[in-house]
Amino acid sequence: MANAVFYPITSLMYAALAVYFWRTRWVVAARPAGLRAESKMLEQLAVLVPLALHAMLLYDSMFAGDGVRLGVGNAMSTIVWLTVAIYWLGNLFYNIEGLQAMVMPVAAVCALLPVLLPPASTLPNTELVAFRVHLLISMLAYSLFTIASLHVLLMALLERRLHGGELPAALHQLPPLLTMETLLFRIITAGFILLTLTLATGIVFTEELFGKAMRFNHKTVFGILSWFIFAALLGGRQLYGWRGRIAVRWTLTGFLMLVLAYVGSKFVLEVILGRG
Repeated sequence: MANAVFYPITSLMYAALAVYFWRTRWVVAARPAGLRAESKMLEQLAVLVPLALHAMLLYDSMFAGDGVRLGVGNAMSTIVWLTVAIYWLGNLFYNIEGLQAMVMPVAAVCALLPVLLPPASTLPNTELVAFRVHLLISMLAYSLFTIASLHVLLMALLERRLHGGELPAALHQLPPLLTMETLLFRIITAGFILLTLTLATGIVFTEELFGKAMRFNHKTVFGILSWFIFAALLGGRQLYGWRGRIAVRWTLTGFLMLVLAYVGSKFVLEVILGRG
């Protein structure tokens, strides 16, 4: 692959940002308020550099030649790229200072996956509009639930540190726990809508291709299980005010089901069984 040298460069950029955000948010005390606006703008611009390079590498890897290649490496890398991109946009409107140090190390690893894992064969039927829409929506849903999982872990850490009476600088700068909880459920609601559309477009795609409704394989079963888990979580939030540890457990369980539904199955097929 001609651009193989840029994969480690992108990964190192993400890793450098991870170290920077760790040192400035979790180790060093909060900086003076007068410097925050200017430094935050520079940080946002710095994140754009590996994000743009990562996007070009993904495009080259997935769309070189005819059709679309979406193996487990490309899939995970794309989901994490979308996660960083959504986080980047969200950081313009919300105060989520603690998430940088959590997102960037994941991005540093996943940026390398397209060249570390076996290459995938070209996907069939990518000319179908239903399939393209289904693919885009599912990737966005995965990305939102990835952010929700990181967000809920940050909330759990904040709650534990509050009980311990000791907070690092990053947690001092975060909004109140209730505000973070409200943001979490907004993210989950958006992800749930996209997950619902993913299942719906999956049915349309299957009917268009095979002339029958969605097949009940392991991918479908885990996808539907995750839908029911997030539906129950949102319903419990509305009816019973679920929050705190209940939200943590249900969010992470639903996310695990999503991982098993797609990424897990592709990993077994492509990496362990060698069937691309």
